[in-house]
Amino acid sequence: MWSSREAFENDFCPVQDDLLGQMYRANPNGLSLLVESVSPDVRAMLALFCYRRSHLHALAIAIASSCTERDLIRLGGRPGAALYDLSRDAPPARAAQPSGGGRKPVTLSTAPLTTLAPFEDIEDDEPQQAALA
Repeated sequence: MWSSREAFENDFCPVQDDLLGQMYRANPNGLSLLVESVSPDVRAMLALFCYRRSHLHALAIAIASSCTERDLIRLGGRPGAALYDLSRDAPPARAAQPSGGGRKPVTLSTAPLTTLAPFEDIEDDEPQQAALA
């Protein structure tokens, strides 16, 4: 059995980068069409590949919802079983969103910046003259 480091190093995307990018950007209807174009084994491997990457979890769940439990467990073991359960519990409406999809918008302050009182020059020549002597 591979250690988690070896599994990650030996991990490869089972589809071309272009297809993965199309799936990532697709709406729910387009995603289902793209997923159907891939064989069941490759689909399960792709779901597991995406599941190992936090920014692709939503895509992994969407892809896994079209996989059989048998394929996910055969190719992924316990993580495959967990992914199958997640895909059946998840709401079916949404595909993967870009990483900023769920964030609150940034707001900028409209208040004026704090102004600091200017430093006053103190004429205190005695200590400087005493230090020079």
